[in-house]
Amino acid sequence: MSTIKRFIAGAVCPRCAKQDTLRMYRDEEREYRECVACDFNDSMRLDGQPDEVSPADELPTRVNQSGPAVREEGVQILRLFESTTKH
Repeated sequence: MSTIKRFIAGAVCPRCAKQDTLRMYRDEEREYRECVACDFNDSMRLDGQPDEVSPADELPTRVNQSGPAVREEGVQILRLFESTTKH
């Protein structure tokens, strides 16, 4: 059985930003997108569950890093513009 690949009308590729170059197809478990202009491709599961992400694939942020918490001391007032009207 051959896979039917369909173009997505009006879709813009997230990598090369060209319009009408993305096509999609699916199998029993996943839905795939690919760009015919720049070879971009990605996929997602049809059941809506996220893919298992290993800790090595996760970008380091202040939330997922271990270590002592850093707390800024004091309050700093920031004035974005001067008021020209008097109250």
